[in-house]
Amino acid sequence: MHPVKHFTLIALAAFVGFTVTASAAESNAISAAQTVVNDAVQTLRNFESDSKQAWFRENVSKARGLFIVPRLGKGGFIIAGSGGRGLVVVRDDAGNWSQPAFYTVGSASIGLQIGAQESEVIYLVMSDAGMDALMGTKFQLGADGTLMTGPVGMGAQAATTDMLGFSRGVGLFGGISAEGTVIHPDFKRNEAYYGQAVSASEILLRHSVQNADAGQLIATVSATAAPR
Repeated sequence: MHPVKHFTLIALAAFVGFTVTASAAESNAISAAQTVVNDAVQTLRNFESDSKQAWFRENVSKARGLFIVPRLGKGGFIIAGSGGRGLVVVRDDAGNWSQPAFYTVGSASIGLQIGAQESEVIYLVMSDAGMDALMGTKFQLGADGTLMTGPVGMGAQAATTDMLGFSRGVGLFGGISAEGTVIHPDFKRNEAYYGQAVSASEILLRHSVQNADAGQLIATVSATAAPR
């Protein structure tokens, strides 16, 4: 075979292999994002049916946004520097809910406590400060962080805070303190889900992108957060 043709075939094979690999990686990223969406739907349904979450159900209609973390604990904050994944949806002035923006949750200081188990967590975003924090490149929860939180757990009470946290599981965050928790927009997952690079504010406020596969999530959020 002529050397030039041989080189061309090798280059073509390498290109095809790279394209297939890239396509598979993109497909996996989209699937992983949809899994978070589907899990968030189930988390909302679990909170709706849990008799211990009456305060959440009575006050979710007042929230300007929801930050849902379907799994936190095992596979989440097991060791320092690890984290979980969740999503945020926000309500506009007309009462319509946005498409989801994906976020990562992590901490360099939080460790697993004795008896900790996996928990589902939902934050109600209640203030302008809470909404502004969601649009930044990162924010931190806790008394000494950049964003104040309310009582976390099944027995949360009304408070003047930026976010109110609720968990379903064993103890506070399934045995894990929220202080020092750092939350970042997940730019790669947002890009995969919407097919283009997009910021949290473009998703949540400008409604610049849409994904039809988020329809069930939006419907479930709308029903859960409807005035009662």
